[in-house]
Amino acid sequence: MKTERGALLLSCGTALLMAALGLAFAFITNSRAIMLDGVYNLMYFGVALITLRVERLTSLPDSARFPFGHAYFESLVNAGKGLMILGISAVALFDSGMSLWSGGRAIAVGPAIGYALAATIVCSLTAFILRRGQRSLDSPLIRADADNWVLDAVISAAVLGAFCLAPIFHALDWGTAARYIDPVLVAAVVLLFLGVPVRMARDAILELLNQSPGAAIEQPVTAAIDEALADLPVQQRFVRMVRPGRILYVTVHVVLADDFADQRLVALDRLRGEVDAAVRSVHPRSIVDTLFTADVRWAAPTAGLTAPKAEAP
Repeated sequence: MKTERGALLLSCGTALLMAALGLAFAFITNSRAIMLDGVYNLMYFGVALITLRVERLTSLPDSARFPFGHAYFESLVNAGKGLMILGISAVALFDSGMSLWSGGRAIAVGPAIGYALAATIVCSLTAFILRRGQRSLDSPLIRADADNWVLDAVISAAVLGAFCLAPIFHALDWGTAARYIDPVLVAAVVLLFLGVPVRMARDAILELLNQSPGAAIEQPVTAAIDEALADLPVQQRFVRMVRPGRILYVTVHVVLADDFADQRLVALDRLRGEVDAAVRSVHPRSIVDTLFTADVRWAAPTAGLTAPKAEAP
C-alpha cells in the first residue's frame, strides 16, 4: 500500500466481502459464530466508509469552522470502532449463553469449515498488507484497521480449529457435545479478545479528553525543546502536549529573564523556528506554538475560570 487512502479502501472492500460471505454462510450452516463475524464485518464496513471521509479531512488545514483542524476525528472514529466491537461482543455473548442454556445448536460442519478456512486466509493477507503499509505511512487509521484484521484472523483460525473438532466428536459418537461447539466458541472468542476493543476505545477516548500522550512521546520532545532553548536565559518553561490521532499539538511557554536583551520579533520568530524544528526532529507531524514572556502568570497552569495572578514583587 503506497497511500493511506489505498490501504483504507482495501480494508473497506475486504470488510464488505467478509460481511457478504459471513451472512450467507451463517444461514447455510446455522452457526452463530459465523453470523457474529458477518454482522461485525458489515458494521465495520459502515465505519470504514466514515474512515475514508476522515482520512480526507485530516489532510485539510484548519478553518473558521474547525479552528484546531480535524485530527480529533481520527480519535473519534477509533473510539467508535472499539465501542462497536464491544457492543457486538455483548450481544454475541448473551446469545451464546442462551444457546448453552437451551442445549446448544447443530451446525453444517463442512461449509462451516470451508468458511473459516477462507476467512483465516483473507483476514491474514489483509492484515499483512496493512501492517506493511503502516511501516511507511504511520497512520493511526491504518494501525487501527491492521489491529482489527489481525484480531479477525486469529478469531477465524480459532473458529476453524473448533469446527474441525465437530467431525471428531461425531466419529466418537459425542453428538451432544458437538452441539455445544458453536456457542462455546462464540463465548470463548468474545471473552479472550475483549481486551482489544477495550484498549482501542479507552486510548481513543483519552485522546479526545486531551490526556497527554505519555512518557514515550513526552520525554524526547521535551528534551529536544530544552536543547533548543539552552542558550536563552530561561527562568521557567511549561510544555503542554496532546496527540489526537496522528498530530502532536505542542504549546511551549518560555519565561525569560526581565533583562533579556533581544526582544525583536525577527529574533523571537527565529527562536520559534528552532523550537519547531527540534520538535519535528522527534515527531514530524507536529503543530508547535512557542510563546515568550517575562511574567510567569502568562505561562503557569490555570483553571481558566479566573484571570492568572501576578507574582508578588
